Amino acid sequence: MDNKIKKVVIAGGGTAGWMTAAALSKLMGKHLDIVLVESDEIGTVGVGEATIPTLHIFHRLLGLKEQEVMAATNATFKLGISFENWKELNQSYLHSFGFLGKDCWACGFQHFWLKGKKQGIASEIGDYCTEHVAAREGRFAILPNQDQNHAYHMDASLYAKYLRKFAEQHGMSRIEGKIADVLQHQDSKSNSNGHIKALVLESGQVINGDLFIDCTGFKALLIEQTLNTGFEDWSHWLPCDSAIAVQTEATNSPIPYTRSIAHQSGWQWRIPLQNRTGNGMVFCSKFISDDDATQQLLSNIEGEPINKPRVIKFKTGTRRLHWHKNCVAIGLSSGFLEPLESTSIHLIQRSIIRLMQLFPTQEFAQQNTDEFNAQTKFEMDNIRDFIILHYKATNRDDSRFWRYCKEMSIPDSLRHRIEMFNETGNIYKFGNELFGESSWIQVMIGQGIMPKEYHSIVDSMEDEELTSFLHQIKSAAKRKVETLPPHFDFVQHYCKSTVV
Repeated sequence: MDNKIKKVVIAGGGTAGWMTAAALSKLMGKHLDIVLVESDEIGTVGVGEATIPTLHIFHRLLGLKEQEVMAATNATFKLGISFENWKELNQSYLHSFGFLGKDCWACGFQHFWLKGKKQGIASEIGDYCTEHVAAREGRFAILPNQDQNHAYHMDASLYAKYLRKFAEQHGMSRIEGKIADVLQHQDSKSNSNGHIKALVLESGQVINGDLFIDCTGFKALLIEQTLNTGFEDWSHWLPCDSAIAVQTEATNSPIPYTRSIAHQSGWQWRIPLQNRTGNGMVFCSKFISDDDATQQLLSNIEGEPINKPRVIKFKTGTRRLHWHKNCVAIGLSSGFLEPLESTSIHLIQRSIIRLMQLFPTQEFAQQNTDEFNAQTKFEMDNIRDFIILHYKATNRDDSRFWRYCKEMSIPDSLRHRIEMFNETGNIYKFGNELFGESSWIQVMIGQGIMPKEYHSIVDSMEDEELTSFLHQIKSAAKRKVETLPPHFDFVQHYCKSTVV
């Protein structure tokens, strides 16, 4: 018992800090003293307002009610992302949640669809996915026994505020103050040599702990500035290094998908909440200035701005170690992948769950640390490749930015996936990768990668049978969507915002 972790100190608030505090206090708080240190004077990035369906796992663990969370965070439903101008100017496609068609034991649905396209009996691939059709039709509802293939557009600052209240109700404590120094153990004969001992605040208060969690954002005050773990730079594959965010008044009923609109030097997001819209521009400063990017963003928004645009600088990549000694980095301190596929909150929750699964004693077994780092790297690499795909597989050559993306080298792991799909139509999900076959297929086809062949087993199906097979799946999706109410009508009935 003396060897157990007794006190956990979370450095920093925001989405990462308060998700961590909420989970630890609810699920492990009976045996831990949990403290979160943050300063009201330090702002949070807080622009990520779109999620993916894996957030349901986190909410189930904490026992959070969907309607309550959505009402408190001004949330709407999200069924996917519309990618506009990515393959070519004035062309778009939708990457939706859910699953495409029906697979067989030997191959995925895309092979049946590919033969159907060659014979002229198949329509666009999204027609065979209920969530895809519902997003395009602007319809949604929560039905009994429904698969949870939906996510949310939410106010990230309100989400952190909601989780703070939840965490404090479960016994954790918050300390206000700026961190001025980080103290380390200096006993060269001890296994804890170099471990973090305490945080020192500007007020002089010293906060000791056994386990420290770095949620200090891009500063990475503990994991990098103190422990010097190193950073793996991915900006040669993902060259965007800046973002501008601005909120606008709502002008139309919110749609159930995020819009990602590619521009000459990056892309713009539009995220509809219940009573406002989140907007932003992600861009590469080598090809456009901050002022020009801001002007471009402001000329492509709908509704009056309700705050001043702010510029955020970042470097895409990952820490070489996410857990080192007695410090675990969660959130932006762990690394950064641009918000193109709304993965930021997912990576936070995965790190939290992984930490709880591998929760240490004061001995900090290296095997646990190594496993945490290996799993985190595997997941980061997979998401990295998926995001690079959007940039690499393009026909655009109308600007220096897009010519760079089109011609750049890519990781071998991504090159293999592209070549396999292009030659054979095959795509595989490995282990605990985040993005499954349906996601890879939609983006590859959407970006213009069309397989040359389909699996030969499809030819065992007679043409009449294939026609019937495709028609039944498409018709079933269409019939289901026709029974759903308009998206915002359901939002107003189900989770009307309580935000004043």
